[in-house]
Amino acid sequence: MKLKALQSDITTVKVDVIVNAANTSLLGGGGVDGAIHRKGGAEILEACRKIRATQGKCNPGEAVITTAGNLPAKYVIHAVGPVWNTGGKDKERLLANCYLNSLRLAIENDIKTIAFPNISTGIYKFPKELAAKIAIETVMSFQQDQIEEVIFVCFDEENYKLYDELLRIKK
Repeated sequence: MKLKALQSDITTVKVDVIVNAANTSLLGGGGVDGAIHRKGGAEILEACRKIRATQGKCNPGEAVITTAGNLPAKYVIHAVGPVWNTGGKDKERLLANCYLNSLRLAIENDIKTIAFPNISTGIYKFPKELAAKIAIETVMSFQQDQIEEVIFVCFDEENYKLYDELLRIKK
């Protein structure tokens, strides 16, 4: 599995699935979540409403999959990251679960390429360096032979530099 960092807007990346840093409502919000819902269109919101009607909200660490609507991807995986607040190992475990559950959904849906944003590092205030380490280590330790490429799509330069450096060290 090839891993790389890219500084870009995740809504423009051409992969099988992009991961959305969703909130528990699944109905859109700010940051990455808002951008994905705006650019993806009504199809994504409608799919999220159907999921909510079936299972209710999506808890931190969990993930669900929908259509990608107008986005260049085939699907969107909505992963709900933890709010950092006072932090702790439980928040770290929940963030790792976002990546694990997204990867499991990717396998179930025959995904070959996946793009992750920097989950929980915006308004949820997860420390960026710790979040990058958790993301990369979780993805690297995931045993499978189906996913060919994982792209960590960083909107800001700070996250891009963190991911790029960590990926160079891990190679």
